Amino acid sequence: MQTKLSIVSPVYRAEKIIPELVSRIISATSKITDNFEIILVEDCGPDNSWEAIELECKKNTKIKGIKLSRNFGQHYAITAGLNYAKGEWVVVMDCDLQDMPEEIPNLFEKTKEGFDIVLARRFERQDTFLKRLSSKLFYSTLSYLTGVKQDATVANFGIYNHKVIKAIITMKESIKYFPSMVKWVGFKSTKLNVQHAERAEGNSSYNLKRLLNLALDIILAYSDKPLRLTVKAGLIISFSSFIFAIFTFIRAIFHDFKISGYASTIISIWLFSGLIIFILGIIGLYLGKVFDGVKGRPSYIVDLTQNTNEQY
Repeated sequence: MQTKLSIVSPVYRAEKIIPELVSRIISATSKITDNFEIILVEDCGPDNSWEAIELECKKNTKIKGIKLSRNFGQHYAITAGLNYAKGEWVVVMDCDLQDMPEEIPNLFEKTKEGFDIVLARRFERQDTFLKRLSSKLFYSTLSYLTGVKQDATVANFGIYNHKVIKAIITMKESIKYFPSMVKWVGFKSTKLNVQHAERAEGNSSYNLKRLLNLALDIILAYSDKPLRLTVKAGLIISFSSFIFAIFTFIRAIFHDFKISGYASTIISIWLFSGLIIFILGIIGLYLGKVFDGVKGRPSYIVDLTQNTNEQY
């Protein structure tokens, strides 16, 4: 029995790319095995990507289409695809063809060395300067506030053993971020340098604002470091206040005490009020995420499928 391979790709605003994406995946995957499936998860984009997926599904039953009921986000779409994947090995890749399907055989070949996870390292990113800059800022912020080193050259593209995928599926976090989930489950992993192509069509949906919002969600979901930083800030302020109190007491003993000015009093009030509100805001964000989690809502909702033997 040949190895069964699943290729999962979240799709958003990729109507014109779908035919080439499918064709190149089939061409690359056929070098490994004829026993494969391609799972395209349409994340309810504003174009006609779903119609393009339906057309490809009608041409080839190895292609499975999943349409979400609304735009849940890239990592939720990946999660949906993983739940449908039946392969012994699962490839996760973006749909914009910057992740080159021709690299799939190289990733699979690396697994033969005993690795459960082979991540694609984009050693020469073909992105605009602003895209690289925003990405660097995103990963730097994420690395600092999560306490886990993030590699800006590695994203979702990679090949994963079915036991890795099974472990990831069991994670019930309300906030999904695939690379962090991969890191958390462990298993034997490595990285492989791959070619990175220019975007085939359109622009990335991730601008600086969306990246920072994503970073905030990930930090709140996978790290308590912001809370630890507020504790440190409180200790520093308390220590500074203690030193200032001693200084003031000594001045009072030696009759060198003068009436404090109005400006310094107002500045102190505003400074510490702002700090208190900031700390309360951080705690509020964590409580908000806990509130979202205890609702127990599904991570995504499927609207339509093609070639999955399920009807919605």
